[in-house]
Amino acid sequence: MGQLLERLTATSGNFAGLVKRASTFEKSAIVAAFISAISLFAFVEIADDVSEGDTVAFDAAILLAFRSRNDLADPLGPAWLEGIMRDFTALGGVAVLTTFTALAVGFLFLTGKRRTAWMVIISVLGGIALSNLLKWGFDRPRPDLVPHATVVYSQSFPSGHAMLSAIVYLTLGALMARTEAAVRVKIYLLTSACLLTLVVGISRVYLGVHWPTDVIAGWAVGACWALVCWLVMLWLQGSGKVEPATSDTPAPPPT
Repeated sequence: MGQLLERLTATSGNFAGLVKRASTFEKSAIVAAFISAISLFAFVEIADDVSEGDTVAFDAAILLAFRSRNDLADPLGPAWLEGIMRDFTALGGVAVLTTFTALAVGFLFLTGKRRTAWMVIISVLGGIALSNLLKWGFDRPRPDLVPHATVVYSQSFPSGHAMLSAIVYLTLGALMARTEAAVRVKIYLLTSACLLTLVVGISRVYLGVHWPTDVIAGWAVGACWALVCWLVMLWLQGSGKVEPATSDTPAPPPT
């Protein structure tokens, strides 16, 4: 036992030393790759359960929990809450996401970061294409347990609003965070991006237009796509093919 503990201690010490010597890029890449793998695994597991019908009870219980027991057409809470949820769900709509993306891309072009701008365009357009392919592939019907509180047209799985909001907001949040040196500002930007993604997904279930597993799967695959695109961005910046981000180290004062 003593020798085993010594070996474990030595191994952990060597690993800690490797992590300490790793560059910021390597640490970021490891964390992003790990989260991407978890997100992809979660999506695959959810998709498999949905295909086999194993999520019916879970989906129904959560969906009905957002509705009045006396009237399934009435979402829980006052009327103004339903209006707020419609506003939140609009934040994940194609029109709003396209507007945010266009504004960000315009800013990048104006500041001379044209290659970065093209990376953002490719990331978002690729995410939209992936979302449509997945919807067509699974072809899951929309929830029929409760009336829909907003108009919907496409298939249900995965949630396009949840997936695309994750792609756009997380991509733009990470991009903006890399232009700031202060850690607290980075945390604020990334937290804001995550919160926007969460409220959009929750609003879809509240309004009865998506099963909960649609939203969870959308979050998972959207986060995975955004992280993979971010890793590609880091690699391209490291190789000099894309404009570098603002340095984390403030410039020295003039002498």
